Amino acid sequence: MLVAVTGAAGHIGANLVRALLAAGRRVRALVYEDHRSLAGLAVEEVVADVRDPAALRAALAGADVVYHLAARIALWGEGYEALRPVNVGGTANVLAACRAAGVRRLVHMSSIHARRQAPQDEPLDETRPFVDDAAALAYDRTKAEAERLVLAERGLEVVVVSPTAVVGPHDYKPSAMGRAVLLLRDGGMPMLLEGGFDFVDVRDVVAGTIAAAERARPGERYLLPGHYTTVRELAGVVAAAGGRRPPRLMAPMWLARLGAPFVLAASRITGGQPVYTPESLEVLRTGNRRIVGAKAARELGFAARPFAATIADTLRWFSDRAS
Repeated sequence: MLVAVTGAAGHIGANLVRALLAAGRRVRALVYEDHRSLAGLAVEEVVADVRDPAALRAALAGADVVYHLAARIALWGEGYEALRPVNVGGTANVLAACRAAGVRRLVHMSSIHARRQAPQDEPLDETRPFVDDAAALAYDRTKAEAERLVLAERGLEVVVVSPTAVVGPHDYKPSAMGRAVLLLRDGGMPMLLEGGFDFVDVRDVVAGTIAAAERARPGERYLLPGHYTTVRELAGVVAAAGGRRPPRLMAPMWLARLGAPFVLAASRITGGQPVYTPESLEVLRTGNRRIVGAKAARELGFAARPFAATIADTLRWFSDRAS
């Protein structure tokens, strides 16, 4: 059976491709630019932009199952119009290409950000409404629009999985979460920020995603959460796993938000990545604390490993890669 993966070179994609190969699947990996995470793997690499319908039709020809992971993530000020062609238009193109290719099932990687986080202390499950506020973050809006498109599809079997913030090994770029873990390990975060979010191991997300392809009911959607963790708790876990002693100072949210534009401007001048941005602060400030994965546990066998094990494995992977 041939499976195709869009966004195959990203963090989740790199782990998904490895898991599929380990399960004996033939994998066609659709990549856009950076494909170093796939180096040495026995996959068929195809360069394809999800904004190019013709390229997608050719890339998905002959596939039985498609995992659609490709998306543009924005925490550095990119607006709605910059994200929509990939996150919404690209999803529409993937759906059309799957229909044309006779794909049996599409597994769409959405995000917890597609759903309203408030009320933050009330359980958030698959029934929580989509983000529909024009003032919401552009990423959240586009992921909500894309998921609506997928769920409205009638020409092929579709399933949606929605992880929370992903962390774990094979994080080659690295991701925003990977950078945060490294900053805490190396003492590059002078003070901690208020707030927190739900973090899930990328390998658990991959296991849930593959299970969705194999046994989920068509048209269903599944949240894949991990553990709500404050920034202070994250720093403590990193320190316990071998990082430096975490900062003692805590920046109140009002002060961090006041300084965010200056942090972002400095990073643009130096060419480095900002420690935080207005968007990442909003995520930490508004993240729901009670995301429910009971449906995925019941129907897909999904389970989230202990967060301390995820951080220890992540730091070990970064260390091994640097050596």
